[in-house]
Amino acid sequence: MTAAPAAFCPTALADAETAARALSTREEDQLLVERAQNGDTSAFDVLVMKYSGKLYGLIYHMTSNREDSNDLLQDVFARAYRSLKRFRGQSAFYTWIYTIATNLTLNFLKKRGRRQTYSLDDIDQGIERDQEFIEATSGSDPFREAGLNELQQKLNEAMMKLSEDHRAVVTMFDIQGLPHAEIAKIVKVSEGTVRSRLFYAHRQLQSLLADYLK
Repeated sequence: MTAAPAAFCPTALADAETAARALSTREEDQLLVERAQNGDTSAFDVLVMKYSGKLYGLIYHMTSNREDSNDLLQDVFARAYRSLKRFRGQSAFYTWIYTIATNLTLNFLKKRGRRQTYSLDDIDQGIERDQEFIEATSGSDPFREAGLNELQQKLNEAMMKLSEDHRAVVTMFDIQGLPHAEIAKIVKVSEGTVRSRLFYAHRQLQSLLADYLK
């Protein structure tokens, strides 16, 4: 008797394709790292260009200050370059450099402390130049546009009221789209702790933004 063909599973196929892309990215990064370790500075420049946007987004959503974010981003790549010889590829390059970025930012925030007064002047108006934002608001009336700007400001304020550790996992999961397992590696806690921090942070954000989520 001929065996029936296996049922087609779109989810399994999508998961396999995602895993293949991740593997390809990791292999590509590893080749660039090896070239950089052998003195090819242009290879490290490629890595800088590849991850600058994501790392800036990570840092900015934790600091809500453009100047601090730019300074920290420079520190991240300087630290990564100095430490590159010690990178052995035991984790993906992006996990390694995200860990550097997260640790430097958390240390910065703890040194800055809660004494600094939060100001709306720190809110990045760059969202107004973001393509998705432009598409979402094109053709809308001024009242709707003003409402979206206000919501963005309130979200930034709410994020800054989270603890540094909770803000980090929210940024990586909800904004950067990293899975629990990767976040756990970056912040060096269990996946259960990541889920717990996200649960607490989401509840706090919902409370802070209650008037805007009705």
